[in-house]
Amino acid sequence: WCTTIHPKVRVVMAAEAEKPLGQSVIFATSGLGGVLGWIVVHPFNTLAVRMNLSVMGESGAAPKSFLSFSSDLVKKEGFSGLYAGLGAGCLRQVFYATSRYGLFETFRDALAKYRKTDFAQRFATAATAGGCAALISCPVEVCLVRMSNDASQPEAQRRNYKSVFDAGARIIREEGPAAFYRGSQPFVMRAMLVGGTQLAAYD
Repeated sequence: WCTTIHPKVRVVMAAEAEKPLGQSVIFATSGLGGVLGWIVVHPFNTLAVRMNLSVMGESGAAPKSFLSFSSDLVKKEGFSGLYAGLGAGCLRQVFYATSRYGLFETFRDALAKYRKTDFAQRFATAATAGGCAALISCPVEVCLVRMSNDASQPEAQRRNYKSVFDAGARIIREEGPAAFYRGSQPFVMRAMLVGGTQLAAYD
């Protein structure tokens, strides 16, 4: 047997399917996707941070390869060492991924009300959204880098942050809020380029 859908019902279903997602849904799904993706990516970010900063502490020593560095870290700290600062990384994505994609959709739709958008205009709105997202998430990014690298420091120099919230509170108390934005320009510029190329090309 087969069922037939009444034409009026079909029209209603088509209208519902074409209805755009609400802003809250766009922001929420962007953040959730960012967090889930970050859980997979976090070990590689930890290795990138550690490898970059390890060069500063090694005078004249040849830098290790990715595999060699990874193997040494796992031997010293176990696989859990790859997930140091995971809470900060997930919180960063809550701010960064949510605002980057959510703001892009908001800016793009606002611009589309006045004119048809081309690739250049979508790139500009995506780059702006990426820069804003970087500024919003910069404090958590600082906490993430410090927590990811803390175990590699000499014991006397370790900060031993208990959580991302402890890290944020101590940075404000010990160094002031300006410490969150020290060296933020390269981070913002990278976010603008990545946001512009990824989101504009995707859209």
